[in-house]
Formats: sequence, structure tokens, C-alpha cells
Amino acid sequence: MARLRDAALALLSRDWAGLLIAALMACAAWAVGWWALPGLLLALVLALASLRHLFALARARRAHPPPGRMVDLGGYRVHVLAEGEARDGRPPVLWFAGGHAGGHAIHHLHRAFRGETRSILIDRPGTGWSDTGPFPRSTAREAEEMVLALERAGEQGPFIWVGHSFGGLLAANVARRRPDLVHTLVLLDPTPLETIVFGPRLGALQDMRRTAWRGGFAQLFGIDLQQRHEAKMRRTPAYARALDATQTVLGPEVAAARAVERNAGHWFTQASIYRELTPEGVAAVAWDTVVYDRDLGELPLWLVGPQDDADGDIALLPEAQAAGAGNARRMFRFFAATRERYLAASTRSRRVVAPKGSGHNFVYEIPDWTIAVLREAIGDRR
Repeated sequence: MARLRDAALALLSRDWAGLLIAALMACAAWAVGWWALPGLLLALVLALASLRHLFALARARRAHPPPGRMVDLGGYRVHVLAEGEARDGRPPVLWFAGGHAGGHAIHHLHRAFRGETRSILIDRPGTGWSDTGPFPRSTAREAEEMVLALERAGEQGPFIWVGHSFGGLLAANVARRRPDLVHTLVLLDPTPLETIVFGPRLGALQDMRRTAWRGGFAQLFGIDLQQRHEAKMRRTPAYARALDATQTVLGPEVAAARAVERNAGHWFTQASIYRELTPEGVAAVAWDTVVYDRDLGELPLWLVGPQDDADGDIALLPEAQAAGAGNARRMFRFFAATRERYLAASTRSRRVVAPKGSGHNFVYEIPDWTIAVLREAIGDRR
């Protein structure tokens, strides 16, 4: 079943798959006979919509060529944007945004440091200008891909690896696999997988997976569900605040990346990798994905983020309010404690607490404070 699902995802990630679906529908309608005319008309509409999508995507890619290098990983390419030069002994720094997002989603930090050191953004497969890559998508696979992309791009480490949220999980996974490439690991409120295995079932995670599937099918026919998804997220004040802050700090570079991301592969890669974000998914990949106590030895590790989730946006999750104040307090303690587990991964860890009242998306909501902390971490000579 897993192989069949991955094969289907690989096929659907090709934007011409919309034409294939239209052709199959036309054949089915013709075979049924009595439903032939309406079925054929619907197939024609879908085919025209698919063609329009393919032309629009080709036009966007011509209008917005990749700003960095396209690095061949063996049958598929990954986009690497490296700018600036290392100065005063500072190591180069890599950035990974939260979710399954491309480099543009954390461009404001790259922009702040490319004049001070070598700053590198990598579009994970299925994001930005990168190709979709093979399936299944997983954090473990992408950790290997990021290292290979750096090597083939000619970038020299050791690097400072900075990851926010799900990107923090990716950066930590790279550090465990290749400690020789790590100067310092900076985790910005990274995703702790214990919360998914032992914590409450969060509707937001289920919605992420469902939206990815719907978005992929819709995109094959030129329907972009991103705006509709963001409108739904805005019903939660914390998400609305985060979206507004993100739009404020990221800058115009994001528009180009999002234009070329209007493809089915962008959605279906999310559908694949977000399978990790279930209790069953974590159990299946834990040994390859989770960073356990002392896995990183003496690598310098900075854990940056809120201290008390009751002050941040976790308080606005529906699950936190479902069973009264006592259940909410238990959730706050649980989420806060699981985050601190990352400190045990290294014997040289440091905790930096974000200002009181900040939430998970502090990297966008208080960018000046975040940049100041990162400037200290990047300048650390340990």
C-alpha cells in the first residue's frame, strides 16, 4: 500500500497529470455510454483547465528564473542560493524555515546576514525552484539531500545550521548524521516529535495533511487553495498575527518563489512528509528522524524560543480549551517540557528564552530580537 501511495504521489506531482485525469474521465464516460455527454464535457473542462495551468506555470518560471544554482542530485535538481562571504572567522550559516517550506520563507534572516557572512538558503524538494524529487518525502531523506546539495554546490563547512519549527527538526537530523559539518546548531522553537506521539491529537496537524492533498488535486487544474487556506487559518488570532508578521518582514523575494511554487508537486510533497506528523508516522521513522539524548555529543547547541506556552499562541488552540482550564494547563506544561528535551541532545547546550508573551512564530513577530540572538550565536567562537 505504501509503495502504491508513493507511486501515485510521484505521478500526481507531475503537472501534466491533470491532462491524464481528464483523459481517463473521458474514457470512463464513453465506456458508460448513457453518461457520455456530460462526462465528456466535464473531461473537456478539466483538460482546458489543466492546459491553462501548464501555460501559466511555464510563464511564471520564465518570468522568475532561479536566483541561485540548480544542483543535480541524480535525476532531480535542488535550488541553492548562497550569498555573501565569510568574514572575521565567522562560519557560513544555513537557514531552514518551518513546515515544509522553501528558503524564501525565512529570507528575512538570510537578508540580515548575507552582508556579514556566507548565508545559504536551500529549497527543499517540492519547494521554491527545486524539483519534486523521489517519494516518499521524509526528514531523514531530506537531511541527506541537504548535505549532498551543499557538497555538489561547492559550499565548504563547518556551517551554522539554523532551523525554525519543522526546519529545526531537519537541522538537528543533519547534525546527528554529519557532526563534522556543524559549527553550531541553532534551533528556533523546533518541533519535538514527542508531542505528536504522547500529546493530544491536534486538529491543526490533520488539517495540514488534508489541505495538502486537496491543494495538490486543485492545483493540477489551476486552482490555488493557498489563499483559501490562509483565510481559514486567520480565524485563529495567533495564526492571523503570524501571517501578518510574516508578510511584513519577508519582502518582495517571496512573490517570485510563490509564483513558481504554484505546482502540484509543492502540495504533494507536503502530503508525503506530513505523514511523519502522526503517532503512527513518528513511530515508523523515529530512529532515523528523532534526535535523542546525547546524540550530538559536544556539538554547540542553542535552543531559542518561548519558555511558557501559556503566554504564547498555543493557548489559542481549540484543544487547549476543550476540557477546561486544568486540561489547558496540562497541555502548556507538556509542550514546554518536550521542547526542553532538545537541550539533552548535547553536553554543550544553551537555552535562550524569548521575551514573555512571544509565541511559536517569534522569528517573524520579533525579528529584531531574533536577529540579535542569531548574531551572538554566529559570532560565538566556541
